[in-house]
Amino acid sequence: MIDRPVRIGLQLQPQHMDYATIRRTASEAEDLGLDVLFNWDHFFPLSGEPDGLHFECWTMLAAWAESTSRVEIGALVSCNSYRNPDLLADMARTVDHISGGRLILGIGSGWFERDYTEYGYEFGTAGGRLDDLATALPRIESRWSRLNPPPTRDIPVLIGGGGEKKTLRLTAKHADIWHSFSDPETLDRKLGILRDHCKDVGRDPDEIEISVMGHTENRDRMYELGARLFTINTGGPKPDLTELREFLAWRDKLNA
Repeated sequence: MIDRPVRIGLQLQPQHMDYATIRRTASEAEDLGLDVLFNWDHFFPLSGEPDGLHFECWTMLAAWAESTSRVEIGALVSCNSYRNPDLLADMARTVDHISGGRLILGIGSGWFERDYTEYGYEFGTAGGRLDDLATALPRIESRWSRLNPPPTRDIPVLIGGGGEKKTLRLTAKHADIWHSFSDPETLDRKLGILRDHCKDVGRDPDEIEISVMGHTENRDRMYELGARLFTINTGGPKPDLTELREFLAWRDKLNA
């Protein structure tokens, strides 16, 4: 088994605040010792005023690549439907270079219907969107191998979602990190399914880092099950890093 340290992520939700606040919060979180800084890939707020302040994902990641110096950065998660896979691969490679090799490509099949309808994308079905993701991932990998210059490193791929037949199989084939939104009981079961998929494709499941949302009440159990990347979230109008500070102290105790 790979001995991984605990890492802490922050999903800084780009809603209900101006960009100056987002940038300042990102810098403060990095200064506190954060490991991974995430945003999300939506076009409208997911909570609060539905037409409130909101900013786009990938242009923000490019800005974070310049305004931060140590944390890894990425989307939790980028929607496969919104960009041609070859273009997304090139965008990721470019942000990888801007950041000096700190990008994680978080990707999923998409789910928020308003994003699709208002921006002119076909919403389709959940199964169809997962099939599109299955087609996109090899294209992304192939494009990386042909870009000049190539990425600075093997860009880690994070796949988010818990579908047992399709998403977890794609995770076994393509992902370096699997992000789950599960409770501990569900996570335990899905990890067994992921291990089965890894066996089917000839992959060592220990190569895949397990990522979860950070909840104080179940984090110790999630740790026992193998989770090592714990992500908490905050958003506008007044982002609060109190919980982040507590999780960083917990991380440091475990990693000592």
